[in-house]
Amino acid sequence: MTSSDTPDIGEHLQKGRVVPPHGMTAAIHIGDSDLPWVGLGDGSELQLLQVDLHQGLWVVRTRFQPGYQVTTHYHTGSVFAVTLSGSWYYNEYPEYVNTAGSYLYEPAHSLHTLKVSDDNEGMTDVWFAIYGANVNLDEDGEVVGITDAQSILAAYRSRCETEGVSPAGVIVNGEQTS
Repeated sequence: MTSSDTPDIGEHLQKGRVVPPHGMTAAIHIGDSDLPWVGLGDGSELQLLQVDLHQGLWVVRTRFQPGYQVTTHYHTGSVFAVTLSGSWYYNEYPEYVNTAGSYLYEPAHSLHTLKVSDDNEGMTDVWFAIYGANVNLDEDGEVVGITDAQSILAAYRSRCETEGVSPAGVIVNGEQTS
């Protein structure tokens, strides 16, 4: 069953049914190689796992080269991160280094600049679940870009098309289909 085949549980529950029919409760598995990694042209790679357009949730794995630094930003919602390999920290909190197995919670509006350790051997791989928008700022604190569930889905699909790979396995909730 693909995510587009999954019935809308909210509609089902509005009809007064307590237990959803089969298909609304089926787990969806994505293997490590089921979705393509796409290069972002800046030393990072992205694998989009899931978006929920109703909740503004986007779940990604991101791989960063040693020494990579993300633009200073904040999120309008909470962020949850698990580091799978490598190490990274926030310039604002250099004493908290995330290494393989580390879990990080970011409350909404926490301003930070993600920095990958210069001495890493190989890529740093991090799983993020992000609610709301990512708001990028320049050195003067002016907004220079915004990414949210809808825009990351569009960007991922575009990069997949450019690279000749299929994004078909991404779990997408809340997308209108014709």
